[in-house]
Amino acid sequence: MKAKHQRLTLVVVAVVALIGAALLAMLGLRDQAAYFYQPAALVKADVPPGQAIRLGGLVMPGSVKHGPDGVTTAFTVSDGEATVPVTYRGIVPDLFTEGSGVVATGRMDAGGTFVADNLLAKHDENYVPRELGNIDKAAVISESQTLVR
Repeated sequence: MKAKHQRLTLVVVAVVALIGAALLAMLGLRDQAAYFYQPAALVKADVPPGQAIRLGGLVMPGSVKHGPDGVTTAFTVSDGEATVPVTYRGIVPDLFTEGSGVVATGRMDAGGTFVADNLLAKHDENYVPRELGNIDKAAVISESQTLVR
């Protein structure tokens, strides 16, 4: 076999292998394509109790209730169309507040409550730590630009 034919065979085999790997990856990830369910989609979806899923939305203002044990937190997640009650046992993240975004990993129970194993609090691009909340951002930016010059 000539060198030209060997290179062509090698290229064809490599392309077939890449296409096969891409198809296997898509097949394996087809059920996990959505990062999380929003409450309206979760209400419509046929998710069996006990199946591990992610739920994302906004924590409804006035819905956060702390249990007497100090580690259980109950709240409601909404997307503007539907709401889902959530319970979480553990220490909540520092950024977890009413009206903020949250992504919870867990499962639905038979009663329609989402039992979270893990909470991720989300923030917008204008995040400022609570400790620095009273500092004028514009003044800090202009001062840092002055120091760079």
